[in-house]
Amino acid sequence: MAELIYDDTGRLLFTKEMKEEYTILIPQMLPIHFGMFRKMLQLEGYRVEQLNNGGRAVVDEGLKYVHNDTCYPALLVIGQFLDAIKHGGYDPHKVALMITQTGGGCRASNYIHLLRKALKKAGMDYIPVISLSVGMEKNPGFTLTVSLIRKLVYAMMYGDLIMNVGNQVRPYENNPGDTDRMVEHWTSELIHRFTDGKGMSRKQMRAIFREILDDFKTIPYTPSEKIRVGVVGEIYVKFSALGNNNLERFLLSEGAEPVVPGLTDFMIFKIYNRVVDVDIYGGSGLKKAVCNMAMHYIEHCQHDMIDAFRDSGRFKAPGDFATLQHLIKGYLGDGCKMGEGWLLTAEMLELIHSGTNNIVCTQPFGCLPNHIVGKGMIRAIKDNYPNSNIVAIDYDPSATEINQENRIKLMLANAKGLAAKAREAVPVCK
Repeated sequence: MAELIYDDTGRLLFTKEMKEEYTILIPQMLPIHFGMFRKMLQLEGYRVEQLNNGGRAVVDEGLKYVHNDTCYPALLVIGQFLDAIKHGGYDPHKVALMITQTGGGCRASNYIHLLRKALKKAGMDYIPVISLSVGMEKNPGFTLTVSLIRKLVYAMMYGDLIMNVGNQVRPYENNPGDTDRMVEHWTSELIHRFTDGKGMSRKQMRAIFREILDDFKTIPYTPSEKIRVGVVGEIYVKFSALGNNNLERFLLSEGAEPVVPGLTDFMIFKIYNRVVDVDIYGGSGLKKAVCNMAMHYIEHCQHDMIDAFRDSGRFKAPGDFATLQHLIKGYLGDGCKMGEGWLLTAEMLELIHSGTNNIVCTQPFGCLPNHIVGKGMIRAIKDNYPNSNIVAIDYDPSATEINQENRIKLMLANAKGLAAKAREAVPVCK
């Protein structure tokens, strides 16, 4: 058994010996993306498993160790970890837990401390917790190298493209399940290519983007008019089926097309905030230069993806980060960056400008930043875009799924009414 080593603050470290012996568990948020992230970490020599346990058991486990008023995503992530350790067949003395830290003012920066507190309360504080972040916490057995970051960026880009094109095809497929099978095929295919050292350069990535889109074009489909519904909000409940009660599946069952902005804009936003910190509060010019370089690299990758969509001749291309920065002017400033900050409002504006007026804004009940930049900005948006149709949905352990669905159904009914009025307003040529 690996020796437990602590730093000067009393934090349990993930050691080099643990890297050889321990399995690192990562929570679930984006199945496509996280599956590829896992493979990238495995190729660096880490033993990594992605958790897929869910249901009420995860919520109940989280409620034992996280205060209900703290943060619903924290409750779910910590509940998923503890449920997996207790009931997933893992040796608790041979696992480590990995979680991201944004470093900002959001409670998400403190998930790692809440997780350690929960482990201690559960009598499992011998389990090391790894921070997946740049420069916040260091461990001898885990290093976030520039090479690994670059590979994770490529995995994020592939994940965003597959998620986006899948959402554009799935509502119209002739044979139910064709899109899901194609998603599974390409997720598996990319993992095989990563194993062979392929797909991890921009040149190869651009070619693979086109391969993927060409394959999705082969799925038989029937064009039809469907209500397009954007999904925005706090990052976890926006993406996680566990956090939003399978919102995308529900929208599909109601005959709608889900439109979900990808992870890339959020990552650029988080890097951009470090640049803004230096501009507003002062700081290291070197830090600003490095952040600008990283941000521009990801933006170039994002433009590669957008170009592939535009060149496809069929699929609708997503917007870029610069568009979001342009649209938010007059609404919120760069200093509004707690939680999802101005990005959440900008995503709603970008959806409206691209023809998706119907939006579900997903929010953890106790998330003050997202209630301000989400629910709090709806009136300002509606004043400028009267046809926008936005509903804010709260998610927490006590919220009933039927109440959430009924509110979304009301929004969809309103969307259909607005669409009917728009059709009536079009003059008929004789």
